[in-house]
Amino acid sequence: MLRVLSIASEAFPLIKTGGLADVAGALPLALPREGVEMRTLLPGYPSVKAKLEKAEAIHAYPALMGGPARVLAAHAAGLDLFVLDAPHLYDRPGNPYLGPDGRDWPDNAFRFAALARVGADLAKGLAPAYAADVVHAHDWQAALAPVYLHYDGTPRPATVLTIHNMAFQGHYYGDLLGPLGLPAAAMSLDGVEYFSGIGFLKGGIRLADKITTVSPTYAREILTPEFGMALDGLLRSRAADVEGIVNGIDDEVWDPETDPTLARPFSALKLQDRDANRQALQEKFGIAATEAGPLFGVVSRLTSQKGLDLLLACLPGLVARGGQLALLGTGEPALEQGFRDMEGAYPDHVGCIIGYDERLAHLIQAGVDFLVVPSRFEPCGLTQLYALRYGAAPLVARVGGLADTVIDANEAALSAGVATGLQFYPPDIGALDYAISRAFDLNADPAIMRRLRLNGMRADVSWRTPARRYAALYARLRTPA
Repeated sequence: MLRVLSIASEAFPLIKTGGLADVAGALPLALPREGVEMRTLLPGYPSVKAKLEKAEAIHAYPALMGGPARVLAAHAAGLDLFVLDAPHLYDRPGNPYLGPDGRDWPDNAFRFAALARVGADLAKGLAPAYAADVVHAHDWQAALAPVYLHYDGTPRPATVLTIHNMAFQGHYYGDLLGPLGLPAAAMSLDGVEYFSGIGFLKGGIRLADKITTVSPTYAREILTPEFGMALDGLLRSRAADVEGIVNGIDDEVWDPETDPTLARPFSALKLQDRDANRQALQEKFGIAATEAGPLFGVVSRLTSQKGLDLLLACLPGLVARGGQLALLGTGEPALEQGFRDMEGAYPDHVGCIIGYDERLAHLIQAGVDFLVVPSRFEPCGLTQLYALRYGAAPLVARVGGLADTVIDANEAALSAGVATGLQFYPPDIGALDYAISRAFDLNADPAIMRRLRLNGMRADVSWRTPARRYAALYARLRTPA
């Protein structure tokens, strides 16, 4: 069986701030049927260590980025793990990246360089019973692993870097090169040098054997100045090594027929039972219990990247047409306050819960008619996949993975019976407002809405196909014995 070491800063259900955690937690469970055994290296956050089963220390570092550390071999939530137990780096409450003031921890460079360094050591045989054929690093937090392996020299396993979001790159001052354990040669265009500093993601893109993104469209987008975030030139030079593999979701956790968080489970064969979740959602958000107009939903970080300012601008028109909105999210204070103000102005039509609640996220997907994802850019997106699974029609900007996973309800798609939602472009107020008006038109036709729901629920949004593609990639990269 082919062995892959995954390195990630979070993995659901042990620690989660976003879609990276869902991928890092679900992909290892889908790979064994493809002949791949994946073990995941995670930081030893308190929430991770509290859930470990049969943890065993396999190596001790007297000094690692400023303090002693241990590597634990463990099992939790169905995952085979290595955990970097370094209290001086990770024994902190709350968000894994941000301090109590909402800003990055000032030592994040060391916290995630340590994760990558240990990943490289494991890849080279730190755990004698585990030898990796391929190292799979996720995002900037793990991107130095291919860099360390490159400068450590051969022999080494092949490396893959997955970019989940180009907007987060890990850029630090150049004088950290030595303290991070990188050689002087690394401070070059062919290494980690990036605008006179150290670029974690830049170094990984330059030195990983293969680069993947989480959707085919995003793989093309990041080769352009608009989406490449100043790394598009480097990515174009490596275009032959860039591949887009759309994410899947855990279709056992996200299963409307067995989901214990719902007011009433339902299926494609019992679609009428879905109505109970709409009613429960309206009650939870304090909006009017009506079936007269479409109920829109949002489960998102409230940021400009996610295009929620566009929705805020369109909200008075949505309400004037008779629609409702149930929003769950947290983020930029101005957006949080803007949606609270709309809730105060339209209490029967707008309900907002500022924060995050996993159970409530499930209920929203099960209760709304349309799930709105107006992102300006979106590497993959998972919320629209959950919506498809739960019979909510996604209303999305035609960017990144949203373009790859939602079939627009245009005339041709409706005639062919394959539409699953609505797309709009460009991501601006006018295009979103027009898409919302299209949603009202579709909602007025029960037969069309039923077809949209059933098409979405029958779509394969699982990890089966992505796992096959990752397994094929690993097999191509596998270092010959």
